[in-house]
Amino acid sequence: MTDNLSDHRDPAMIAALAGGWVADAASLGLHWLYDSKRILEVGGQSPEFLAPKAEYFVGGFGYFAHEGKRSGDISHYGAATGVLTQSLLANGGRLDIRDYQRRFRGFFGPGGQWQGYIDNPTRITLNNLDAIERSAIEQAQSATKVPLTDKQKRLLVQKVLPYTRHLSGQQLADPVRKAIGLTYQEADIQEAGVHLAQTIDRNLLPASGADDMQLPAISKLPPLVACYHGSDALMEAMETAVRATNHNDDAVAWARCATRLLDQLFSGETLSSALDTATPEAPAPDNLEKARMGSRMDGPGAGDTFGRTCYLHEAMPVIFHILSHARSYTEAVRANIQCGGDSCGRAWIIGPAMAAIHGIGGERGVPLSWLARVTNAAAILSDIEILVKGRQKG
Repeated sequence: MTDNLSDHRDPAMIAALAGGWVADAASLGLHWLYDSKRILEVGGQSPEFLAPKAEYFVGGFGYFAHEGKRSGDISHYGAATGVLTQSLLANGGRLDIRDYQRRFRGFFGPGGQWQGYIDNPTRITLNNLDAIERSAIEQAQSATKVPLTDKQKRLLVQKVLPYTRHLSGQQLADPVRKAIGLTYQEADIQEAGVHLAQTIDRNLLPASGADDMQLPAISKLPPLVACYHGSDALMEAMETAVRATNHNDDAVAWARCATRLLDQLFSGETLSSALDTATPEAPAPDNLEKARMGSRMDGPGAGDTFGRTCYLHEAMPVIFHILSHARSYTEAVRANIQCGGDSCGRAWIIGPAMAAIHGIGGERGVPLSWLARVTNAAAILSDIEILVKGRQKG
């Protein structure tokens, strides 16, 4: 979708997306342990890629959420980023919000692939998607002009729902008609079913997210920014994606800040310039300026000053502090873990930003050995390459 741009920045974007997955997996073992002193006791100076264990949380304040996960696994943040990545891959790098919502619901909902912790925004989003669908069904049934019995209405809903969850618009007509034809041969009932399906489809809402301003709003953004890099449609696509899971104005504002930061770095701007450009987009720019001050890295100190929880007004200043003071990808990831709290959520901006600057390998880039430690690394990296290289054709 950006065929007017050179592809010379593709390697930086590929490195950036890989850097997000690595930073998330590296942080999982001590995720949501809020006690920096305890983190130092457990992880020392190299706290990355620890297997999650409940014993780490003994003697320190925190919440152990990742029972059964292993070293190299990703958090629910990474899982959600993967859902958006798969949707973008399926749509040529374009955000199809209905496809994204379907995949999100299918992955995290009952019978889905995800096994692990589900955060509050995800839980509420799933409930909202169910409620939106029920409302759309009621509106469609009330608009049906063919006289139907209650039994026929129920059966038609059962027939059409599997298709409204996977298809849209004119795509619905033929498969819905055939499905209804297995039970009802009458043409008017079949057409009523098609009308029902298409009316449901029109009344499904894109803004399905929780009224929530936590890190899930921005953690999924790197692949979207890569696909829309250099496009005038970037901010519109970002807001649509954010409101699908976090329907909150402050969340969108913080996401605008994060998006601007990544887009600038993907363009090859210096870190200082990218931070300068992103800061005015934030709801609390003064805190971001404050976070950049000082001459040394202090991840735990940043957590003490701004907060360690999942809320964006706490997380973004910590992110800006670490980015402003880290000299390498490794240093940034370790400082993020040592800060404590929601390290996995913050990792999805810190990791891509540092990898966009320093690349993969060498003294400052993403360590090759860390890449190899991510579960399903080969498949993840293959998807990243296909997504970035295919963005100009989308």
